[in-house]
Amino acid sequence: MRRKILFITGSINQTSQMHQISKHLDDYDCWFSQLFPDTSFLQAVIKNTSLANGTVLTGQFKERSESYLQEHHLQVDYGGNLNNYDLVVNCTDMIVAEKFRKTKTVWVQEGMIDKRTALTGFVKAVGLPPYFTGNTSLNGSTNVCDIYCAASEGYKNHFIKHGTDADKLIVTGIPNYDNHEPLLYNDFPFRNYVMVATSDMRETYKFENRPAFIKSAVKIAAGRQMLFKLHPNENVARAKSEIRKYAPANTLIFHTGNTGHMIANCCELITQYSTVVYTGIALGKKVNSWFDVEELKRLAPVQNGGTSAKKIAQVCSSYLNYMGPKEDFLADFVFEAEIIKYDELKYA
Repeated sequence: MRRKILFITGSINQTSQMHQISKHLDDYDCWFSQLFPDTSFLQAVIKNTSLANGTVLTGQFKERSESYLQEHHLQVDYGGNLNNYDLVVNCTDMIVAEKFRKTKTVWVQEGMIDKRTALTGFVKAVGLPPYFTGNTSLNGSTNVCDIYCAASEGYKNHFIKHGTDADKLIVTGIPNYDNHEPLLYNDFPFRNYVMVATSDMRETYKFENRPAFIKSAVKIAAGRQMLFKLHPNENVARAKSEIRKYAPANTLIFHTGNTGHMIANCCELITQYSTVVYTGIALGKKVNSWFDVEELKRLAPVQNGGTSAKKIAQVCSSYLNYMGPKEDFLADFVFEAEIIKYDELKYA
């Protein structure tokens, strides 16, 4: 029987990344599960409150990802109860099911990690579950998975600085953000505008002064044509109403469409807390962000021609077959163009 791998999915971006990785693991029996509440506390929160409605654990975010799995005819095992798995690939290490703590695990970075706050430090200092931060600031820094696949050397150093062992980390790049140059060749009909990519902070229970943000973007645009691309999770009617009120009348507004093509055709990009800022950086655009832009340039995902999914799959396959101590795995591991060679004494 083929060995089994369980991919834990979350947002649509995380789900599509896991799908891409699985395509390079045809020799294994691949299954998928949306991130699920593993403790009675989280189960009670979901059942009795609306606090989790802005997360991938429930509601529209969970439904969208599960619809993606169904549309692509992928094998679903919600909660990971149908099989015994040889490897679990996680989209977050802020919630890792206790029953998988003795299973081999690989963590895959999705995109931007939220800013650390005073609450982040408090949560980590007192040992509270990482999700008590209310954001992703501890994602990649909990050190609970065996292997961590990072977007760049900058992020690798970030995770080491904040608590994950260096010998667990490898730079692979991340799918969806590793091959931006082809975006320049598109048929999107508009060009040379100032693009504003909004975030879903309000939908995930964070404070945002949207009128102030729009006014700031208008000031940066300084009379140039503006284009707003709304986050997929946003309240569209509310967002459009606010833009119409505070931005010029000729402002373009899109809720759907290829965000990468829109960024490729802009002359300047304005973001809040959005991974799409890395698309702008990779394409050489002038970017504005609520993060420090120079730090973002250091963290930007590597551009490897769209090979990140294959590289991560190589990590998964080789680690699944590795028979040595897990802390030695990455010291023995090497990427090659088509094949990976191993120390035959340590591999089954």
